[in-house]
Amino acid sequence: DNKQRWAPLAVDYGAYEPLMAGSIDGTDTLPHDHGVVRAMQVKYRPSKQIQGDPKKTLFVARLSHNTTEEQLKEHFAIYGKIERCRLIRDIVTGRSKGYAFMEFKHRRDADTAFQRAHKALINDVQILVEHECERTLPGWTPRRFGGGFGGKKESGQLRFGGRDRPFRKPIMLNSRPLGRGREERERRQH
Repeated sequence: DNKQRWAPLAVDYGAYEPLMAGSIDGTDTLPHDHGVVRAMQVKYRPSKQIQGDPKKTLFVARLSHNTTEEQLKEHFAIYGKIERCRLIRDIVTGRSKGYAFMEFKHRRDADTAFQRAHKALINDVQILVEHECERTLPGWTPRRFGGGFGGKKESGQLRFGGRDRPFRKPIMLNSRPLGRGREERERRQH
């Protein structure tokens, strides 16, 4: 069974599970925030209008809102030929939302950029680089629906399983992960 073995990244499990991503060690059996509940209920399907090869595409986040497509292309061109750069913008204001998708001509170039560009500085801001999950990870639910790998500690809605916030290895007690005890503790309190 896939859940019996532990791995630090959600992609190693072959599918995205919101309940697991909402848990620091991937063992929670009950959702702890409304975002996880929303992500578990949504039936998200990637847009058919998205073009390009998802295996050659990287998700680039934590960009300065002043970063342009040209700056992204210039920064990522050192890893290989860029096929497409999609800087995501607010539909009303046209302002950058702080993330983009970079598609490379060759998969090896995308893999090199994945390894080397993560935590690089663009416009004095440290960026995050992940492989695209929307079309490659079954069950993927984006952040706007309570999923993803992001979140802020202050909101209480952190998501785990990405390279920047991998799952922590569960603490085992009596051959059971400690995290699974939460459900039993909550039952006893009521």
